[in-house]
Amino acid sequence: MEKFNASIGFDKRMWQEDIQGSLAYSRALVRAGILTKDEGIQMQHGLTQVEQEWALDKFEIKSSDEDIHTANERRLTELIGAGVAGKLHTGRSRNDQVATDLRLWLKVQIRELDSHLLDLIETTVKRAEAEVDLLMPGYTHLQVAQPIRWSHWLLSYASQWQRDAQRLRDLEKRVDIMPLGSGAIAGHSFFGENDRQKLCEDLGFSKPSSNSLDATSDRDFVAEFLFWSAMTSVHLSRWSEDVIIYATNEFGYVGLSDAYSTGSSLMPQKKNPDACELLRGKTGRNVGNLVTMMVTLKGLPMTYNKDLQEDKEPLFDSVDTMQGCLPIAAGVMATLKTKPENMESRLSADMLATDLADYLVRKGVPFRETHHISGQAVQLAENSKKPLSQLTLAELKTLHSAFDETVEKVWSFENSVESRNAQGSTSRRAVLEQVQTMKSWLSEFKR
Repeated sequence: MEKFNASIGFDKRMWQEDIQGSLAYSRALVRAGILTKDEGIQMQHGLTQVEQEWALDKFEIKSSDEDIHTANERRLTELIGAGVAGKLHTGRSRNDQVATDLRLWLKVQIRELDSHLLDLIETTVKRAEAEVDLLMPGYTHLQVAQPIRWSHWLLSYASQWQRDAQRLRDLEKRVDIMPLGSGAIAGHSFFGENDRQKLCEDLGFSKPSSNSLDATSDRDFVAEFLFWSAMTSVHLSRWSEDVIIYATNEFGYVGLSDAYSTGSSLMPQKKNPDACELLRGKTGRNVGNLVTMMVTLKGLPMTYNKDLQEDKEPLFDSVDTMQGCLPIAAGVMATLKTKPENMESRLSADMLATDLADYLVRKGVPFRETHHISGQAVQLAENSKKPLSQLTLAELKTLHSAFDETVEKVWSFENSVESRNAQGSTSRRAVLEQVQTMKSWLSEFKR
């Protein structure tokens, strides 16, 4: 049962946050009159020594250490004696202690992940600005649809990652709440009206929790972070899938750097997009971690239950996974080699069928009619076994009298993308506008 009950094997990674919380709590106990000034100094020295042992990898975990909290308090007792160390837990429960440690730890991780995510977005935006003149086929249903700018495709993912960054920053506000001083469930017996606020400021939280019952059992912030990890992973996975497809010989739009791909153990000609495949593959574990947490929470009665010990492993795993994924994605993005000649060669006249319909709209023909006429033109070209752009004016006039010599301008891919000039569209001006908007947002959003 001791083995089954123990969490020291995985929660020891919060050693620094646990000591940080205890240092601040001991100062609060001095202010509350539970510790004398001298006892407070002893407590601070002892906790600092425990912290140094962890930092130097000299802390010895014993079989009786159930979790990081009992381990640190046990070692503190060995160093300064039970008479003083035994007072540290006055008014404090492991329920509010572990919730505090977890929030302190996650705040640090969020800051790091925030930085990695912004690096990825910035790398993407720089590429979009530098490569704005590259055209490529755009797809729906993985079927060629309309010509677009390569940069427009890049910025579509930058937009997804921007939402991920905004979600993470918004989540940080709900992580930044201090449960300490809530006791086991009912609150603190020794703190005055303002003591928790002072403790909150000492620990660097934005505010203390408002309800002690909720504070000790709340893991919404864990579930919300796991959702963020899952959603961000889904976006990375979609981008990875595109890159994997575009890197195939059949498409050949991009090539991955050797640093982010591997060779086959059997076939010497192979260059496998392992970085992108792993980004895609790791999405499953992040989605799984979210499901694990939601199922753990769904039937818990108020307040703390030991089930909540199951929050840490999925959280730690998703944090570690995202700490690995985001820098790899940025590396792939930075080193991806474009192959403009292949992109251009895949542009085909049938992708301009909508432009043909738009041409007639500008002649005053209703779109519902022009859509049908353009479809007839596609069928005529197929029956004639030639590209849509090689239909003669005489052939087009059999479909509608509004066609004239100016229809030749339709058969330009550059004209096609430039005609889509509304905000958020794929023209050069519209794409560069997106770039500038994203650059301004990055400048304001960075800490």
